[in-house]
Amino acid sequence: MTGGSAFGFAVRVHRRRLGLSQEELAERVGLSISTIGKVEAGRISRPRPVTVRLLADAFGLTGAERDEFCRGDSAPPVAAQLPPDVHPFAGRAEELAGLDALLDGARERPSVAPIAVLSGMAGVGKTTLAVHWAHQVSERFPDGQLYVNLRGFDPSGRVMEPADAIRGFLDALGVPPDEIPAGPDAQAGRYRNLLAGRRVLVLIDNARDAEQVRPLLPGTPAALVLITSRNQLTGLIATGGAHPLPLGVLSPGESRDLLNERLGAARIAAEPGALPDIVEACAGLPLALSIAAARAQQSGFPLTALAADLNEAGHRLNVLDAGDPLSDVRAVFSWSYATLTPPAARLFRLLGVHPGTDLSTFGAAALSGTTLAETRRLLSQLTRANLATERRPGRFTQHDLLRAYAAELVPPDEADTAVIRILAHYVHTACAANRLLNPTLKPLAVPLLPLPPGAEPEPIPGQQAAITWLATEHTNLLAAAANTAGAGLHAYTWQLAWGLDTFHYRQSHPHDQATTWEAAVVAAEQLDMPGVQAYTHRRLGEAYRRLDRTGDAYAQAREALRRYRDAGDRPGEGDVHLDLSMLAEHEGNLEEALEHAEHALTAYRAATDSDAGLARCLNTVGWFRTLLGDHAGALDYCRTALAINIRLNSEENIASTLDSLGSAYQGLRRYAEAVDHYRRAAEGFRRMGDPPLMAETLERLGDTHYEAGDPQAAREAWTEALTARTALNHKPEAQSLTRKIHTLGSASSERPGGAGCGASDPRASGREPTS
Repeated sequence: MTGGSAFGFAVRVHRRRLGLSQEELAERVGLSISTIGKVEAGRISRPRPVTVRLLADAFGLTGAERDEFCRGDSAPPVAAQLPPDVHPFAGRAEELAGLDALLDGARERPSVAPIAVLSGMAGVGKTTLAVHWAHQVSERFPDGQLYVNLRGFDPSGRVMEPADAIRGFLDALGVPPDEIPAGPDAQAGRYRNLLAGRRVLVLIDNARDAEQVRPLLPGTPAALVLITSRNQLTGLIATGGAHPLPLGVLSPGESRDLLNERLGAARIAAEPGALPDIVEACAGLPLALSIAAARAQQSGFPLTALAADLNEAGHRLNVLDAGDPLSDVRAVFSWSYATLTPPAARLFRLLGVHPGTDLSTFGAAALSGTTLAETRRLLSQLTRANLATERRPGRFTQHDLLRAYAAELVPPDEADTAVIRILAHYVHTACAANRLLNPTLKPLAVPLLPLPPGAEPEPIPGQQAAITWLATEHTNLLAAAANTAGAGLHAYTWQLAWGLDTFHYRQSHPHDQATTWEAAVVAAEQLDMPGVQAYTHRRLGEAYRRLDRTGDAYAQAREALRRYRDAGDRPGEGDVHLDLSMLAEHEGNLEEALEHAEHALTAYRAATDSDAGLARCLNTVGWFRTLLGDHAGALDYCRTALAINIRLNSEENIASTLDSLGSAYQGLRRYAEAVDHYRRAAEGFRRMGDPPLMAETLERLGDTHYEAGDPQAAREAWTEALTARTALNHKPEAQSLTRKIHTLGSASSERPGGAGCGASDPRASGREPTS
């Protein structure tokens, strides 16, 4: 019989394996509780043989395992296999707290072994975080910490077999080589038996898939298993009850903290302007940040030089190479890429040339030229491998450095063909969405180019779906427009501006509207089509008006008018006069505004097939008449316009005309009729997704209620308008509404100021839709 402490350790392990308390074991064996406690504590160095036999019987031990126990030397050494902790360690407070919570929660589930799967893209710091946390909690696992690198993603390509990992664990647990069972199943059984009842942390690093991990899971609830993998190991979470802990990139603040720790606060403070550029170039990837810091530490060059190198086009991944496979971002990415099937690898490459920031499943199908079902399957492979991220259902993105790596892998011809497919997808879908938003738009002067093979537009079932799609894809569509302009795809450039125009107009994006039409003006000059050239100048002028660039707006309108006249296009002339009427209104010149509106009406009356344009002109003339005090005359024009718009089922023009009629009735103090028309107009603007015009109409509705002596109804309408203005960040208008609402609660008898009867109201966009 050897040392009592080793024997006591074995007694404790077997007792815990059976889930017995010391009291229960003492009763089962026929010994005192004190004796059991002394044996486990090692204070009885040589238990009597009969005591040993009684304990072996109580534990149900047989064969070689009973012999080992009776010899008193069955307790293996305490394993301490954790790799060294990383210093300095920065950030990850939320993830560390999550791991702590998992460990603390294990006490509430004493029969279940907690398993955590820490997954994320290559270089995101999974191993660093796992090892750091394991060191922090090592004291809570007094029976040992096991570690194995399964080499699931290794430059050698030699993935460790589970049986090899188990043999390594048996060695660490003190099993002599000649006592290790021959078969993998027997080895796994011996491994689980040795861990039974022991408080052990098992860190399984760099796993390739769930199949590689399952044989290494201990059966004891006293252990905790922490797994890291570039794959999400969904199967282990689904069938093994593992807890997913996805690891993202560092926040900008955490990235700055890491660089501060590595480089020192003094060096950072000496060049504060360089830090944001380095942080942005590394995009929160800990490996990239560490390599950048190492280069700065070794070279001693100014941080501004490092920032310039990192931000040089096409050079970033070269800078993020520290000279060995483990510290080369490109090489680390390549190990994940090498595990993909050929179709998934192709899609991964093509994601690198997508002009936008993220894309839908439909967009990915167009980019790759594959079916929707096949695209979904390939995207699932990429997300499971953390080579793409499904940031919300059906929308996928890639880390900036992954995109740069993917783009390097694409042959130029394959890249060009894929980009044309996705651009065609965006152009066709955007134009279809615009037509749904504004069905009365004139046909495109340049027909859409045929879709290339493999590209399809996304189906959009109705107006609300069109608004949602344009809002969701807005950033991508702007990127696509910039891409088409840079590539000289002139038809696509102006058609994207057209496809986005109604959305930009109604959703109050005048800067983006101006940017797209500026590119469209340049593109139109390359197209031998005067009507397109005139149209682009006209719409750019409208965008400038909304940006208060009145001089530029007049210049664009005059150029458009000249071109329409040269082409003999009377409706085009009429459209420009409508724009000029709004510009005059914007400057407070209502007589000139009415004059332009009447010129527009004359031009449209000369055109026999332009009922929609005629209705717009009639409504605009009526609007300016009511602003000038001729409310009765305004009713005649606006009623005629409303009848035409109802016949055409033009929802936007109906809402706009109802709003004008409301103003005329308000001016005539026919308040009930004004309220009815305003409410119907506001509801129409709401359905169309036009919050600016809805807010303007609601404000006038509130004014009408106030004039009619109903302050409570006025408050409700103004409050709803204020909510819309606040959401749009329209600060002056919001402040005006706030003052009106405040006036209702004051003792002042003055009426709130606003766009009441006869007042000039620069809401000109309500008179005429984008066309």
